[in-house]
Amino acid sequence: MVTSKKHTYVILMFLGTGLLYTAFGENAFAHCDTLDGPVVRTARIALEKRDVTPLLKWVQADDEEQIRDAFQKTLAVRAQGPEAKELADMYFFETLVRIHRAGEGAPYTGLKSGEAVDAAVTLADESLQSGSVDDLVGVLTSAMAKGIRERFQQALEAQKHADESVAAGREFVNTYVSFTHYVEGVHTTVEGSAAQYGEGAIEGHSNHTH
Repeated sequence: MVTSKKHTYVILMFLGTGLLYTAFGENAFAHCDTLDGPVVRTARIALEKRDVTPLLKWVQADDEEQIRDAFQKTLAVRAQGPEAKELADMYFFETLVRIHRAGEGAPYTGLKSGEAVDAAVTLADESLQSGSVDDLVGVLTSAMAKGIRERFQQALEAQKHADESVAAGREFVNTYVSFTHYVEGVHTTVEGSAAQYGEGAIEGHSNHTH
């Protein structure tokens, strides 16, 4: 029997698919390349405290030296005044995020505003801050259910008139394809997530990167 913990895990995996675009809009799922994202937030604090250590978790071991060097250069420039501080900080944010993204194997296309963050990812951050994932699971579950129900209803209504004309038949086929492909995509994601991560990953041993 599948545990409730695994159910929660599977629902959260939809953050990594396009199945919830209709619920949250077609924003990019990139998160760490925003000025309000966790990487830049950590960098702001690190610069104020003059301590690079908290930043190193966001980069690969091979990139640590490059980040340390950029951090020290940034601290030196910041001391020259407010304008220099602003420019130096932005240089460091760009460098840190670019290297972080490269470590994920993801492209870097520049820092974005906080508005670029998908609503689901914002909820994910808030769940970690609050210590409860219930709101996030509720929103994502509702979004998935809404997508299935809407496509089912469209296919069901079109099916009633499918044999009235060729045009009506084609309309049914279109709604049928939309409905079945959506359901197939949901199922593929669930099965793929379970197979890739397994019970051990669910218990906290995943190699997944942000």
